[in-house]
Amino acid sequence: MINIAQFNWPFYVASIAALLASLLGLFLLPEFTLKLGCGLIFAIAVYFLFGSLGVSHLIYDCSDLYHWGWLNRALSGSNINQAIFCHSGFDETSVELRQQIRTATWQVLDHFDANQMTEASIHRARAMFPPTPGTLSSPYNAWPVAAESVDVVFGLLAIHELRSEGERSAWFAEATRCLRKGGRLVLVEHVRDAANFLAFGPGFLHFHSVASWRRCWESAAFSSVDEFRLTPFVRIFVLLAP
Repeated sequence: MINIAQFNWPFYVASIAALLASLLGLFLLPEFTLKLGCGLIFAIAVYFLFGSLGVSHLIYDCSDLYHWGWLNRALSGSNINQAIFCHSGFDETSVELRQQIRTATWQVLDHFDANQMTEASIHRARAMFPPTPGTLSSPYNAWPVAAESVDVVFGLLAIHELRSEGERSAWFAEATRCLRKGGRLVLVEHVRDAANFLAFGPGFLHFHSVASWRRCWESAAFSSVDEFRLTPFVRIFVLLAP
């Protein structure tokens, strides 16, 4: 939760400013309609300020997301010797994930492109958490990995930074190329749905719909073999390579 607040601090500063200004308006403005407007702004600011932080705490600090119990379901029946972890400039999990699957040989790919990924939050995250040693800088559509050489690809809360369906489809196509027949892709993402709107307000537009994700992976011939939720706000998609 603290990381979320640090990466997006201008949003929270603006929310606090709106909260304080509307609170002053409630006490100082004379007209009822103005007070009503201030009350509405105050309620919205409180809801999204504390709601988003509360949900972030639930997801990242209290759920099973980083306790990795869900891996057993996602990887059930898989024999993993070669694994790839993909991120888009912010990697806080590859080290822990490697500890969960120690028998595999790992390659971490960083798809960050400063010219393409211009949002300030991802630049703050990258500055605070530089790539781990051994990470390869890799275009999202041209991985430095041999064809049919990998058993599993992970994309954890990162691939949504590829903003267009064309970019995400190209990412899935590279995963198809690199995975052995029957290999798995494990995609963990927030999605653009009612639960994330209630949690993050307009920020939910930064995520993509399930239908959009499905179009992208189906364009690369992946089939979905499992889908489940970690809390109402995060979904895990387990995909099978052709």
